[in-house]
Amino acid sequence: MTQGKGTGTSKSKSRVYHVTKYGADPTGKNDSTEALLKAISDAMKDPGGRFLISRIADVGGARIDLDGGDYLISSPLRFPMAGVGNVVIHGGTLRASANFPADGYLIELSSAKINKSETHKSIRDRLEKQPYSYEYITLRDLMVDSNFRGGGISVTNSLRTSIDNCYISHYTTEGILVQGGHETYIRNSYLGQHINAGGDPGEHNFSGTAISLIGNDNAVTDVVIFSASIGIFISGQANVITGVHCYNKATMLGGTGIYLEFTGLTQTRIVNSYFDFTGIVAEDPVQVHITNNFFLGDAFILLKSINGVIKGVNIVDNMFSGSGQGIEIVQLEGEFKKIDQVVVDRNNVNDMKIRSTVARGVVQGKGSSWTVDFNSTLLFPNLTKNVQYTLSTSDGLFPMHALRSTSDNKVVIESSMATQVSISVVVDQGR
Repeated sequence: MTQGKGTGTSKSKSRVYHVTKYGADPTGKNDSTEALLKAISDAMKDPGGRFLISRIADVGGARIDLDGGDYLISSPLRFPMAGVGNVVIHGGTLRASANFPADGYLIELSSAKINKSETHKSIRDRLEKQPYSYEYITLRDLMVDSNFRGGGISVTNSLRTSIDNCYISHYTTEGILVQGGHETYIRNSYLGQHINAGGDPGEHNFSGTAISLIGNDNAVTDVVIFSASIGIFISGQANVITGVHCYNKATMLGGTGIYLEFTGLTQTRIVNSYFDFTGIVAEDPVQVHITNNFFLGDAFILLKSINGVIKGVNIVDNMFSGSGQGIEIVQLEGEFKKIDQVVVDRNNVNDMKIRSTVARGVVQGKGSSWTVDFNSTLLFPNLTKNVQYTLSTSDGLFPMHALRSTSDNKVVIESSMATQVSISVVVDQGR
């Protein structure tokens, strides 16, 4: 490979491309778009016959080094071609200029312009039929400032992409948009439309989405989202969220920490995360696991009926802490007609109203009929799938007894004669 002046490479054929050698201005005073695009284009050139997955040329770990600079750009840094992999962009700041297109993203890991008018289902279906465009692209150690001119980073139909140690701010659409592909991992990063540390007086005006995952098999790990209308939007299957701190916009102001769109099969796990005044919304959830999370400031989980289906949902071992306003920890919107294998249990609650699919009650007294009302605890109305009870007497009598009714979440037990009893009842809506 012949090296020319200004290519950013040496005669030793180094695969490190220093953008300042292409004329990029690290002070941020002058537009560096063309210089950055030239560096990216050179880094994408195939060094010779190696491949990752089929049709993805392995360019050998080429690194586009931002040299710790602060660069002004006026149009998206869109990858010039599909079919490449094993590339790193790292080590500097990208800022959108005042004339940056409002529908663009500062980095577009896509060989074509994004069509924002498509439905999420259409995007998923279309991209699943196409070969992957990129593999093993790494974006790390970057500050991405959208200057309220569109989004930060978009990743389309890419395989095994990493976004690591990035700070993405001032977006109006999405901080990070992932469409199609597989296994985009977003780690150790910070996202906020407005830079703050909570209690921002303009919080009611926060908009946009910090991370949007329109696809399957992605992970968001150890990420802080401090400003957005929606923290993480998910439309796809088998995604995992862990170690995330969402204080993007309080629920009372219309914000959502994580929103799971109806996709037929949700298959998402949300674990070990912190929902700080903002909660979770799940549409028709099917196979969802929400566990070991902390919900602060009356943050709650909303299960939203679209087609009336909820199946295979575990909401267990979480902590909820509120303000004593009687906010329920898990809430329903709309009517669920098909309910199967839903477990809401073992959550500890402070100054909020517990909701569960498992409830326990005790009734004592003399009589021949006893009622235990579980409506204050059970999540679903008029649904009792399993009842266990123990009846003990204290007056030496041993009457016959039976479960007579479970309608309206009230358990009615009757005996053949009046007697002094203590009855313990356990009901379960999830089996």
